[in-house]
Amino acid sequence: MKWTIHQLSKYRENGLTLDEFVELENVKKRNQDVRRISAVHVKGHCTFGAAQMTCHFQLSGTLILPCARTWEDVEFPFEIESDEIFNWSESALTSASDYDNFHVVEGDVINVDPVLEELILLEIPMQVYKEGADHFRHEGGNGWSYATDEELKEMQEDEQPKVDPRLADLAKYFDQTDE
Repeated sequence: MKWTIHQLSKYRENGLTLDEFVELENVKKRNQDVRRISAVHVKGHCTFGAAQMTCHFQLSGTLILPCARTWEDVEFPFEIESDEIFNWSESALTSASDYDNFHVVEGDVINVDPVLEELILLEIPMQVYKEGADHFRHEGGNGWSYATDEELKEMQEDEQPKVDPRLADLAKYFDQTDE
Protein backbone atom coordinates (compact mmCIF):
# COMPACT_ATOMS: atom_id res chain seq x y z
CA MET A 1 0.00 0.00 0.00
CA LYS A 2 1.52 3.25 -1.17
CA TRP A 3 0.05 6.72 -1.25
CA THR A 4 1.41 10.11 -2.23
CA ILE A 5 1.01 12.87 0.30
CA HIS A 6 -0.84 14.95 -2.28
CA GLN A 7 -3.25 12.06 -2.94
CA LEU A 8 -4.08 11.83 0.78
CA SER A 9 -4.95 15.53 1.13
CA LYS A 10 -8.53 14.84 0.03
CA TYR A 11 -9.06 12.69 3.17
CA ARG A 12 -8.15 15.46 5.67
CA GLU A 13 -11.69 16.08 6.88
CA ASN A 14 -13.10 12.57 7.26
CA GLY A 15 -9.97 10.44 7.28
CA LEU A 16 -9.20 7.34 5.24
CA THR A 17 -10.90 4.02 6.00
CA LEU A 18 -8.99 0.88 5.04
CA ASP A 19 -10.41 -2.55 4.32
CA GLU A 20 -8.31 -4.49 1.83
CA PHE A 21 -6.15 -7.57 1.34
CA VAL A 22 -2.41 -7.09 0.84
CA GLU A 23 0.25 -9.55 -0.37
CA LEU A 24 3.33 -9.24 1.85
CA GLU A 25 5.70 -11.78 0.30
CA ASN A 26 8.78 -9.96 1.66
CA VAL A 27 8.00 -11.46 5.07
CA LYS A 28 9.33 -14.78 3.71
CA LYS A 29 12.56 -13.11 2.58
CA ARG A 30 13.06 -11.35 5.91
CA ASN A 31 12.46 -14.50 8.00
CA GLN A 32 13.52 -17.81 6.46
CA ASP A 33 11.28 -19.81 8.85
CA VAL A 34 8.15 -18.47 7.16
CA ARG A 35 7.19 -21.00 4.50
CA ARG A 36 4.04 -19.21 3.29
CA ILE A 37 1.92 -16.22 4.20
CA SER A 38 -1.70 -15.71 3.26
CA ALA A 39 -3.04 -12.44 1.93
CA VAL A 40 -3.15 -10.13 4.95
CA HIS A 41 -6.49 -8.48 5.67
CA VAL A 42 -5.77 -4.87 6.62
CA LYS A 43 -8.52 -2.89 8.25
CA GLY A 44 -8.13 0.48 9.85
CA HIS A 45 -8.63 4.19 9.84
CA CYS A 46 -6.14 6.98 9.16
CA THR A 47 -6.45 10.59 10.25
CA PHE A 48 -4.36 13.49 9.02
CA GLY A 49 -2.70 16.53 10.51
CA ALA A 50 -0.60 19.21 8.90
CA ALA A 51 2.44 17.00 8.38
CA GLN A 52 1.54 13.59 9.74
CA MET A 53 -0.80 10.66 9.30
CA THR A 54 -1.92 8.54 12.25
CA CYS A 55 -3.28 5.09 11.41
CA HIS A 56 -4.95 2.44 13.52
CA PHE A 57 -4.31 -0.92 11.82
CA GLN A 58 -5.95 -4.28 12.38
CA LEU A 59 -4.09 -7.06 10.58
CA SER A 60 -5.19 -10.66 10.27
CA GLY A 61 -3.83 -13.58 8.29
CA THR A 62 -2.08 -16.92 8.52
CA LEU A 63 1.58 -17.88 8.47
CA ILE A 64 2.87 -21.37 7.66
CA LEU A 65 5.81 -22.16 9.96
CA PRO A 66 7.82 -25.36 10.60
CA CYS A 67 7.01 -27.50 13.64
CA ALA A 68 9.94 -27.50 16.06
CA ARG A 69 9.72 -31.28 16.54
CA THR A 70 8.52 -32.78 13.27
CA TRP A 71 9.46 -30.06 10.76
CA GLU A 72 5.97 -30.33 9.25
CA ASP A 73 3.89 -27.29 8.26
CA VAL A 74 1.97 -25.57 11.05
CA GLU A 75 -0.67 -22.91 10.47
CA PHE A 76 -0.14 -19.92 12.74
CA PRO A 77 -3.04 -17.45 12.55
CA PHE A 78 -2.32 -13.90 13.70
CA GLU A 79 -4.37 -10.86 14.62
CA ILE A 80 -2.49 -7.64 15.27
CA GLU A 81 -3.67 -4.19 16.30
CA SER A 82 -1.32 -1.25 16.16
CA ASP A 83 -1.29 2.54 15.98
CA GLU A 84 1.37 3.92 13.65
CA ILE A 85 2.39 7.53 12.96
CA PHE A 86 3.85 8.62 9.63
CA ASN A 87 5.44 12.09 9.69
CA TRP A 88 6.87 14.09 6.80
CA SER A 89 7.78 17.33 8.57
CA GLU A 90 11.36 18.63 8.68
CA SER A 91 11.56 18.03 12.44
CA ALA A 92 10.39 14.40 12.13
CA LEU A 93 13.86 12.92 12.64
CA THR A 94 14.15 14.38 16.14
CA SER A 95 10.87 12.75 17.24
CA ALA A 96 11.54 9.41 15.55
CA SER A 97 13.88 8.09 18.25
CA ASP A 98 11.33 8.73 21.01
CA TYR A 99 8.65 6.33 19.73
CA ASP A 100 8.64 2.81 18.30
CA ASN A 101 5.62 3.45 16.13
CA PHE A 102 6.87 6.72 14.60
CA HIS A 103 7.97 6.54 10.95
CA VAL A 104 9.70 9.29 9.01
CA VAL A 105 8.43 9.66 5.44
CA GLU A 106 11.16 10.44 2.93
CA GLY A 107 9.98 12.02 -0.27
CA ASP A 108 6.35 12.34 -1.29
CA VAL A 109 5.29 8.70 -1.03
CA ILE A 110 4.11 6.89 2.11
CA ASN A 111 4.86 3.17 1.82
CA VAL A 112 3.02 1.26 4.54
CA ASP A 113 4.07 -2.28 3.50
CA PRO A 114 7.43 -2.37 5.36
CA VAL A 115 5.67 -1.28 8.56
CA LEU A 116 3.04 -4.01 8.17
CA GLU A 117 5.78 -6.57 7.48
CA GLU A 118 7.60 -5.53 10.65
CA LEU A 119 4.44 -5.88 12.73
CA ILE A 120 3.96 -9.43 11.42
CA LEU A 121 7.62 -10.37 11.96
CA LEU A 122 7.36 -9.30 15.59
CA GLU A 123 4.47 -11.72 16.12
CA ILE A 124 6.32 -14.83 14.93
CA PRO A 125 7.05 -17.10 17.90
CA MET A 126 10.43 -18.76 18.45
CA GLN A 127 8.88 -22.25 18.16
CA VAL A 128 5.54 -23.67 17.11
CA TYR A 129 4.35 -27.22 17.54
CA LYS A 130 1.95 -29.18 15.38
CA GLU A 131 -1.00 -30.72 17.18
CA GLY A 132 0.05 -34.15 18.38
CA ALA A 133 3.76 -33.38 18.09
CA ASP A 134 4.25 -34.22 21.78
CA HIS A 135 3.42 -37.84 20.88
CA PHE A 136 5.89 -37.83 18.01
CA ARG A 137 8.07 -40.90 18.10
CA HIS A 138 11.05 -41.30 15.83
CA GLU A 139 12.80 -44.63 15.90
CA GLY A 140 16.25 -43.27 15.18
CA GLY A 141 18.79 -43.84 12.52
CA ASN A 142 22.30 -45.13 11.91
CA GLY A 143 24.25 -44.53 15.11
CA TRP A 144 21.59 -42.44 16.87
CA SER A 145 18.25 -42.84 18.59
CA TYR A 146 15.49 -40.65 19.92
CA ALA A 147 14.48 -40.67 23.60
CA THR A 148 12.44 -38.34 25.78
CA ASP A 149 13.90 -37.00 29.01
CA GLU A 150 11.82 -39.50 31.02
CA GLU A 151 12.98 -42.44 28.89
CA LEU A 152 16.60 -41.35 29.19
CA LYS A 153 16.32 -41.10 32.97
CA GLU A 154 14.80 -44.61 33.16
CA MET A 155 17.58 -46.03 30.97
CA GLN A 156 20.24 -44.45 33.17
CA GLU A 157 18.62 -45.84 36.34
CA ASP A 158 18.35 -49.32 34.80
CA GLU A 159 21.99 -49.41 33.79
CA GLN A 160 24.19 -50.65 36.61
CA PRO A 161 27.64 -49.14 36.57
CA LYS A 162 29.92 -51.80 35.16
CA VAL A 163 33.29 -52.15 36.80
CA ASP A 164 36.32 -52.41 34.57
CA PRO A 165 37.72 -55.91 35.13
CA ARG A 166 41.20 -54.46 35.56
CA LEU A 167 39.94 -52.43 38.52
CA ALA A 168 37.73 -55.12 40.13
CA ASP A 169 40.32 -55.93 42.79
CA LEU A 170 40.62 -52.25 43.66
CA ALA A 171 36.85 -52.06 44.28
CA LYS A 172 37.18 -54.99 46.72
CA TYR A 173 39.94 -53.16 48.56
CA PHE A 174 37.62 -50.27 49.46
CA ASP A 175 34.93 -52.71 50.67
CA GLN A 176 37.27 -54.10 53.35
CA THR A 177 37.07 -52.55 56.78
CA ASP A 178 40.18 -51.35 58.54
CA GLU A 179 41.32 -53.96 61.07
